[in-house]
Amino acid sequence: MLMSLIELHLLSPTTAHLLDCVAPGVFDGSVLPQYAKEFIADPRHHMVVAVKDGEVVGMASALHYVHPDKPPTFWINEVGVDDAHQKQGIGKQLVQRLLEHGRSLGCRESWVATEMDNTAARPLYVACGGRRDNDDAVVYWFPTAV
Repeated sequence: MLMSLIELHLLSPTTAHLLDCVAPGVFDGSVLPQYAKEFIADPRHHMVVAVKDGEVVGMASALHYVHPDKPPTFWINEVGVDDAHQKQGIGKQLVQRLLEHGRSLGCRESWVATEMDNTAARPLYVACGGRRDNDDAVVYWFPTAV
């Protein structure tokens, strides 16, 4: 089975080099070394990658945060798997490993948002034990000048 060839790694400064070889489609764009270094150096940023034959073929990223009126929470930001490796359980393993890591950090709740028409992500999150929140959400995007 293909899964025996996949290794999962929680990124850290010692494993950051794994992002030097990434299959197309794992991320929305090319990995930018300066931002990858900043992401990995931040203790509240977390990423699990799936590696096959030295190449990252999948990733899931998250951020844990605290708020004055809430216990630590784990927000899953993105999940991406290379097209050639989809439908093989890699996304589920990535999310499950990321959720385990969130629990190890003391996060009492984890959450993720996705579009209604994301027919790949929605069943994945259910398969990982996620329950749909029935509240409708509206997302606003604010462009900023740098």
